[in-house]
Amino acid sequence: MQTPQTDANPSAWAQRWLYPLAVTTLAVNILIVLTGGVVRLTASGLGCPTWPRCTDESFTPHGELGLHGAIEFGNRLVTFLLAAVAIAMFVAAWRSGRRSLASLAFVIGLGVPAQALIGGVTVLTDLNPWIVAFHLLVSMAMIQVAVVLLRRIREGDLPAVATVPPAVTWLVRATFVVGWVVLYLGTVVTGSGPHAGDLDAPRNGLDPAALSQLHTDAVFLLLGLTVGAVLALKAVGAPQHAVRAATVLLGLELAQGVVGFVQYFTGLPVVLVGLHLLGSALVSAALAWLLLGVRDRPVAFPRSPGKTRPTSTDITR
Repeated sequence: MQTPQTDANPSAWAQRWLYPLAVTTLAVNILIVLTGGVVRLTASGLGCPTWPRCTDESFTPHGELGLHGAIEFGNRLVTFLLAAVAIAMFVAAWRSGRRSLASLAFVIGLGVPAQALIGGVTVLTDLNPWIVAFHLLVSMAMIQVAVVLLRRIREGDLPAVATVPPAVTWLVRATFVVGWVVLYLGTVVTGSGPHAGDLDAPRNGLDPAALSQLHTDAVFLLLGLTVGAVLALKAVGAPQHAVRAATVLLGLELAQGVVGFVQYFTGLPVVLVGLHLLGSALVSAALAWLLLGVRDRPVAFPRSPGKTRPTSTDITR
């Protein structure tokens, strides 16, 4: 397989580790959503009552803080794992000679201290539900940036070219936007109900039943758009990876719907709420993967007589 031209000769190390590090980047950004969920569901949000220290005297929890302190401190330690992976990802992207990858890796790297700061504000405001919601939504956005990075590794750096008709592209974009509406409404519903992260944490004061109904309505709209996307992509002969992305998204949405209904009618047990949170992170990733699936970025190859320039899809097949 011919190697595409880049701005610099990529090192063997970068070539070998780019994709595994990108997969790891996506995985650890999903992981911290889960560990943050464990903090909230175990009422450990103020297990370390201050920030950036755990207590006024120490960066680490002491015996009096008990299990809640250990859980919250453990979540803070995951930030260092994210930082280590982000640094390794940036170094590999930089050494690859591709500025597009280095820029995306840099954004992900900036997200680590930004999220640490937002997390600190949530503690200092005694788990204000709106800040907690923003904290989660930024994590969802970072997951999507990680998906973009993962996709771009297998693409070129030429301008994006649509692989489906404009109407289908707009349908996929509408699905993406409504998906974000569903994610946002999910955080507002959470902010109105139990599992606040601490027994004394404030709630947003909105009606949980009314919000749950609004969230459900948005979910049904998302499901309808996703079904439409699956059918439209198949009808126009879209690339298989785009059809697969839409199908996976639909499967995740159906699974999320089942978990959501069961948890609502069973009193929000923590295991199901945690599973629903994982599903939200996966839906966020799948939304980004679908959006990227309806366009392609060709790879710049040296011109050869009688040969056409292949696309990134040709390389990955």
